[in-house]
Amino acid sequence: MILQLSNGCKSFGSQDIFLNANMTIDINQKIALVGRNGAGKTTLIRCLCDEESLDSGTIHKKRNLRIGVLSQKAFDDETLTVQQVMDQAVANVYALQHQLEAIEQQLKDNQSEELLNTYARIQQEYEDLNGYHIQSEINTVLTKFALGLDDLDRPVSSFSGGQKTRIAFARLLLSKPDLLILDEPTNHLDLQTIQWLEGYLKKYRSSLLLISHDRMFLDHIVDYVYELEFNTLTYYKGNYSSYVEQKKKNFEIQQKYYRLQQKEIARIETLIEKFRYKKNKAAFAQSKIKYLERMDRIEDPNAGDHKRFIVQFECAYPGGNCVAQFDELTVGYNVPLFSWTYDIYKGKRIALIGPNGCGKSTFLKTIVGLLEPLSGSYLLGHQISIGYFDQQMAQLSSNKMVIDELWDDYPTIDQSTIRTILGHFLFSADDVFKEVSNCSGGEKVRLALAKLMLKKANFLILDEPTNHLDILGKETLEESLTNYPGTILFVSHDRYFIEKIATDIAYINDGKVTIVEHMAMIDEQKQSQEKAKKEVKKQEEEKPRIILINVEREIKKLEETIEAKEEELEELRALRFEPEYYQDSAKMAQLDDKIDDLHNEINHYYQQWQEKSELLEKNK
Repeated sequence: MILQLSNGCKSFGSQDIFLNANMTIDINQKIALVGRNGAGKTTLIRCLCDEESLDSGTIHKKRNLRIGVLSQKAFDDETLTVQQVMDQAVANVYALQHQLEAIEQQLKDNQSEELLNTYARIQQEYEDLNGYHIQSEINTVLTKFALGLDDLDRPVSSFSGGQKTRIAFARLLLSKPDLLILDEPTNHLDLQTIQWLEGYLKKYRSSLLLISHDRMFLDHIVDYVYELEFNTLTYYKGNYSSYVEQKKKNFEIQQKYYRLQQKEIARIETLIEKFRYKKNKAAFAQSKIKYLERMDRIEDPNAGDHKRFIVQFECAYPGGNCVAQFDELTVGYNVPLFSWTYDIYKGKRIALIGPNGCGKSTFLKTIVGLLEPLSGSYLLGHQISIGYFDQQMAQLSSNKMVIDELWDDYPTIDQSTIRTILGHFLFSADDVFKEVSNCSGGEKVRLALAKLMLKKANFLILDEPTNHLDILGKETLEESLTNYPGTILFVSHDRYFIEKIATDIAYINDGKVTIVEHMAMIDEQKQSQEKAKKEVKKQEEEKPRIILINVEREIKKLEETIEAKEEELEELRALRFEPEYYQDSAKMAQLDDKIDDLHNEINHYYQQWQEKSELLEKNK
C-alpha cells in the first residue's frame, strides 16, 4: 500500500462532494477514476495531493511517496532550455550515475565485498531507471509529443502554450514518480500520440491513477476502477468494460431487491393500518412499526441524477445522393497540407484522422467556407445544407445569455419551446440566464449541439464533437448520430467514438489520403510501412555487420596464431640451456637468429591484432 483514503468526506457549502470515501492504491496498480462531469473527481485528486483538505477522514501515505501531477503552473523558470528541464526530471538517474563513477574509482584500491555489493545494488537501480539509455528515452518522449531534437537547446519561454504543456507532460513521464496522476491526458493529442502514450503507460512500472473519458484508452491500461457518483466512491476490479458490466449487473440486482423490499414494506404498512386501531392487535401493529423503523432501506437505483441530454438530429429535406465532390482539392494556409479527390455519398459517416497538423480541421474549415482552397475545387450536391460544429466553439458569443444565444439564431421559435429545448440539453431553471462565457466546456458543447440540432442540416461537419463531454454525454451523442439519416464528415481522436460512428475512415498522412473501413487497417498499414523501413535498415546495416563478423574471426585467428607462436618461442628459448647449443657457438648463433625472427613475427601479429581490435571497438 502506498496511499490509503479512509472515510474521507468533502463538501462545499451545502453541497456534498463525497462522503465516507475509501480508496487504496497499491504498488504498480493502474486505476481509473470515473464519473460524470462535476461529480468531484478533480476535488478528490486535489485532496489526495494535499492541495485541498478533507472535512473529515484520513489519508495515509507511504513514507517519502513521490506523487506526480501535471500542474497548471508548469514551469517556475522558463529561461531553462528543454534539455535542462528534462535533466531536472531525471536528476535522480544522474545522481546514481555519479555514485557509480565514484565507487568505480574506489574499487581500484578497495575491492571489499561490502563495496562490491553497494556497487551492484546501485547499478541495478540505475538499470531499472534505464540509466544507460536515459538520453535516448528523453529524445523518444519528446519526439512522441511532437517536439524535435533541435528543440532541446531552446528556452521554454520560446514555445507556445500547447507546446509548454507537452514539455511539462514529457518531464512528468520522465520523472517516474511512485504515483502518477493524470487528469484527461489524451485531450488535444492525436491518435498516434495517444497510442504511444497508451503503450508507455501499460509498461509504466509505478502506480497510476487516471481520469479520462477515453473509454478505449481506459480499457487498454487500467486494472481497477473507482467510480465517484452521487457522493459515493465505489470500487470495481477489472478494466473499464468490466466495470460497465459489473455496474449494470449491480443496478439490476439493486433494482430487484428494491422492488421486493418495497413490496414487503407495502404489505407491512397494510397490516399496520388494518390493526393499529384494534385494541387486541395494537401491540402487533406497534411491533411492525418498530420493525419498519429498524429496517435497512435499500435505495432506489433510479432515484439519483441519471439525467442525460436529449438530442435528435433530423434533416429538413433529404438532399441529393451525391453530397460532395472534391476534385484535387488542396488545403492549407501558405503551404499545401494535402490534396484529395473523392466523392461523398448520402448516408456515409466519414472520419478524418491523422497526426496533429496534417490538415484535418483546415479541410473542414475549407468545406464550410471559412478558408479558401489553395487549389482544386469542391462542389456540394443538390439541396445539401451544412451544419458545422467547431471544436473551438468560436461561434458562441460570450457576452450573451444561454437562452439568447439560441433564441437569436432561431427568433421564430417561441420562448417556451426554446426553454424546453434547453432543458433537454440539461439547462434548467436559472441555467438559461447564465452568460456563455461562464459556462463550462461541457455546457458550451451541449449549447452548440442544440443549435446544430435546430438547423436540421442534411450534411453534418463535426470537428472534435466529443471534447469536454463525459462518457454519458458521448454515449448520447453516439446514439443520436447513429440514428441520423443524413451524412457526416467528422474529425475525432476518440477511437471508441470513431469505431461506433464511422462507416469509412480517411487517414491523412504525409500529404496523402487513404480510405479504410476500420482502424485496424491503419495499424496494418503502419506495420507494413515499419516492416519495409526495418528491411531497408537491415540491409544497410547488414554490410558493416558482415564486415565486423569477419573482423571478429580474423582477431580470433590472430589470437590463436599468437598463442601458437609464443609457445614455439618458449620452446626455442629453452634450447639455449641444452649442451648441444651452449657448447656449440655456431648452433647457438643460428638459434638466436630463429628466436629474433620469431619474436619479430609475433610483434607483427600483435600489431595486426591491435588494429583490428580498435576497428571492432569503434564500430560496435
